[in-house]
Amino acid sequence: MAMIGKCTGLIDRRDFLKAAGAAFLSSLTPKAFADTLAADAVFATAYQRRDGAYGAAILSEAGKILQTVELPDRGHDITFDPVSGRSVVFARQPGTFFVAFDHAGRTPPVTVESVSGRHFFGHGVFSPDGALLYATENDFDNAAGMVGIYDARNGFARIGEFPTHGVGPHELLLLGDGRTIAIANGGIETHPDFGRAKLNLPTMKPSYVLVDRRNGDLIEKHELPPELHQLSIRHMDTDETGAVWFGCQHEGPATERPALVGRAVRGKELELVEMAPKVLSGFRNYIGSVAANRDAGTVAVTSPQGNSYAVIEAATSKVLKVERLTEVCGVAPDHAGFMVTTGTGEIVVPEDRSFEENDFVWDNHVLRIG
Repeated sequence: MAMIGKCTGLIDRRDFLKAAGAAFLSSLTPKAFADTLAADAVFATAYQRRDGAYGAAILSEAGKILQTVELPDRGHDITFDPVSGRSVVFARQPGTFFVAFDHAGRTPPVTVESVSGRHFFGHGVFSPDGALLYATENDFDNAAGMVGIYDARNGFARIGEFPTHGVGPHELLLLGDGRTIAIANGGIETHPDFGRAKLNLPTMKPSYVLVDRRNGDLIEKHELPPELHQLSIRHMDTDETGAVWFGCQHEGPATERPALVGRAVRGKELELVEMAPKVLSGFRNYIGSVAANRDAGTVAVTSPQGNSYAVIEAATSKVLKVERLTEVCGVAPDHAGFMVTTGTGEIVVPEDRSFEENDFVWDNHVLRIG
């Protein structure tokens, strides 16, 4: 690693089934029921059907669809609250909704619209007690990143916000102390009047920040050096030591090959992972998702642009393997390896077992629950 810069909730399978209740279990076919009992985990992801409809799905470890919920438009990432047993799926940037749904189907899904002057960036996280939901948002008229705060026990009413201390925030994580939120500020200015157009590429300033969720106070802020100002920090996960691994998307010339994966440790400068040129060039300057397998001590990063993903040893930053897979993006820990999903509808699990749903294509992220 090279020094640079300046200074999910898991539940036991039986608990999940207990929380899901009879309504959920009775909705399953006998084989799906057996698959669920046998699985160590279930997974959640957004999708698009071949007919153009959007939704979110709960998948078994065997790649079977156990439940779906319709969405008004394209989804992005999903976060889960083990206290209530609810998930929230966020609209893809610059989307203006999120949908909260109960895996058991005991209550109908709740759709929440963004407030005036804001849109979502596709990611959020619950507080440890499930009372609050935090979502990255864009104050687009002021080109300022915000975290919206929602009362999860009162219909997800928006009750406040605090700044991300940067532009274009994307993923955010709740760290192990239950108080600190890590935020990836991508540095890219957008405005819904211009769709997904990137308005400030010459002056981008990405950053990684730590914020106290209780009061919005800034704890730490780390910026990439000037020569890497077009390296947009986007997605993150924490490894078994509590270090935050992040993936980037380079907005500069395609001929440049900056490092795309980094590691952040509280109180220290950011580190970028050095990779062999062949591995790095295979990502085509784009990391789409990051996931840590804390039991295995590994981190996986995916590149739908490069049709490849890599598994890294967290302790040494050594790349253990690189796999080719068309439009791979979603990734989540599964046993000693990872489940990955693709924009072609494929699901690949450890030991290279592959499944495909002909009517579905999977969106950018997949979440492990259990």
